[in-house]
Amino acid sequence: MPHLYIIAGEVSGDTHGAGLIKELRALDPSLTLSGLGGPKMREAAGNGIEDWVETAGVVGLWEVLKMYGYFKQRFDATVQTIMSTQPTGVVLVDYPGFNLRVAKELRKRGYTGKILYYISPQVWAWKKGRVKVMAKVLDLMICIFPFEKEFYEKSGLPTEFSGHPMVDRVAQLKRNWERERGLIGWFPGSRLNEVKRLFPIMLQAGLAIRMALPQARFAVSAANETLAGHMRQMAEAAGMPEAKQWIETGTVYDLMQRAQVGAVASGTATLEAACFGLPYALVYQVTPLTYIAAKTVVRIKNIGIVNVLAQRDVVKELVQGGLTPDTLAAEMVDLITNDHRRAELQAELAEVVASLGAGGAYHRAAKAVLTSLA
Repeated sequence: MPHLYIIAGEVSGDTHGAGLIKELRALDPSLTLSGLGGPKMREAAGNGIEDWVETAGVVGLWEVLKMYGYFKQRFDATVQTIMSTQPTGVVLVDYPGFNLRVAKELRKRGYTGKILYYISPQVWAWKKGRVKVMAKVLDLMICIFPFEKEFYEKSGLPTEFSGHPMVDRVAQLKRNWERERGLIGWFPGSRLNEVKRLFPIMLQAGLAIRMALPQARFAVSAANETLAGHMRQMAEAAGMPEAKQWIETGTVYDLMQRAQVGAVASGTATLEAACFGLPYALVYQVTPLTYIAAKTVVRIKNIGIVNVLAQRDVVKELVQGGLTPDTLAAEMVDLITNDHRRAELQAELAEVVASLGAGGAYHRAAKAVLTSLA
């Protein structure tokens, strides 16, 4: 009876891992599943999955270093468990800092089962040299972006493109709504440090937009009530108490379908916005030191995944010093007043989204896993 050990270490990985597990269960009910993940994976697979994502899902080099002892202990215990139980295969879901080290250590210790990777690490953007190592220790890469298949296969790593799970999720969330003319959606991110940097710029841009378009309206979707509270404080501090009326909570996907145009913080939300057909600009700003450090390792021209997929500038990227209240206001005014440009952008977004597959991503990934184990 086949046994799979699955490792995910972040909330997004828990979601993808759970989706994969449900399809694996449907295709082969006899499958034994264990590993590390989160509440969604545990619900899908049962008690064999240990919920650790709340602790494991830390972000930032310093935060990880502070928890070195914890991660070393979990790493050693995980490798030991796999070596002692000898599962048929190991499925690593994203989380490359931990998962790639596990794969290398397992091969070093002589593990002969299949090691499969789902949700490719974005080494094509920052550490291309890692691909050679990955080709030596992995049996299969299952990727969610179409261009990744050729990239990995060039290194000799067998690769399957499963399609992007977001296509299925967006299909369930789509509403048959008309976009509200004059409504600008602000999407400043789901982390407090992002919101602190981006929302004040959006507030000031709103003032400049109103000078050019008096009838313009604004809405911002906060990821949770805590962030909404911080946004209200920022509106007060900016001398714009009326902006507190813009703030909604938990309506991000609805707002992406209601707004005529928008500005979206760099990250997963930019691809979600594309899937919903929102004409938008990407906004990104971090500390100068962080930006300099990132520029030394990132090897691609664009930071937005839509532009990376299209291999050209589809979405305007307002980054670092290029993002100011004036530049953001000018881009929003142009998008909202230029019907031809807006329609053209929506057509290009649809073309990019079409490249992500037609749905059924988790099912195809599960089939690729079971085929590899056979």
